[in-house]
Amino acid sequence: MTKTASDGVGLTKQAYGLAQDLMTPNATVYWADMLVSVALMWGGVVVAATTSNLAIGLAAGLVGVLALYRALSFIHELTHIRDDEAPGFRLGWNVLVGVPLMTPSLMYEGVHNVHHVKDRFGTALDPEYLPLSRFTPFKLAGFLFVALLAPLGVILRSAVLVPLSFVIPSLRRMVRGRLSALMINPDFVREDVDRWRREWVIQDIACWLWSWTVIGATIAGWLPLRGVLTGLAVFALATFLNQARTLAAHHWDNDGGKMTLDEQFLDSVNVPPPNVLSALWAPVGLRYHALHHLLPRLPYHNLGKAHARLAQALGADSIYHRASERGLFPALADLFRRAGGKVPADQPAR
Repeated sequence: MTKTASDGVGLTKQAYGLAQDLMTPNATVYWADMLVSVALMWGGVVVAATTSNLAIGLAAGLVGVLALYRALSFIHELTHIRDDEAPGFRLGWNVLVGVPLMTPSLMYEGVHNVHHVKDRFGTALDPEYLPLSRFTPFKLAGFLFVALLAPLGVILRSAVLVPLSFVIPSLRRMVRGRLSALMINPDFVREDVDRWRREWVIQDIACWLWSWTVIGATIAGWLPLRGVLTGLAVFALATFLNQARTLAAHHWDNDGGKMTLDEQFLDSVNVPPPNVLSALWAPVGLRYHALHHLLPRLPYHNLGKAHARLAQALGADSIYHRASERGLFPALADLFRRAGGKVPADQPAR
């Protein structure tokens, strides 16, 4: 007889028991996936920026958006794997993706792991959580569309704020504490500002020099303006897609109090097969977000296999089966519907 959480065995323990042989990352998969994504990313941008055929340009741009999004999403995996599990991958990703996109791994390392701290998830100390279901639909839409400005934000950080921060100590502390984190909680401040790693300083300097090189080459006419604008558009659309995925990753119902492990799991979302498109808008395993919260160390390439095992092995009464959504648009529609049906926090109920 299959045990369930009601038998006194926690869901996390059950999940680990069923997937413990899947916990080892495959470095070859990581490298191959990342390199193909980078090639498609730059290839899509180059074709879109140079072709005179509108249909080809749009198709290449779409490939560029999806590939950039996938390549950038590996920053999430970097926070969960050790360097010895994929030798050189962290450096390779920063050289090929993080620095060129001015979103180095330092912006997630030391940040995303806080989201997985059980006593902080969903609270004011969580960098990746807000009570979004309590927003108004208009405010939710603003949260979604502001992501289109992300490329301008990373350019401002790398080209202006980082170099200035090296000569203005107070600015340096602000850059480290508030402007070096991929977060959605505006009140979050990094707690490791006094433990800044040497490699993080190198990443900052590399982004600074890269941004100045691109800006200088564009002004000098060495880089075609169309190419630069195409790259920025592809980057903006990729971050917009990620923001939409973020809205579908949780139910966002918590009001800031501590949550039980079951509540944390049920606030998180899987969008598993038979939905096929979720592999595109939630790449690198992000479509199994609820499962990821159960087993954060499970590498992305084994999440699908682990989900299939759990879905088959856990009884019908297991809460695991209650964490799945049918797709991106149903999840977004549900969130906007719940937001529209609630009185904003700053308005009294009538």
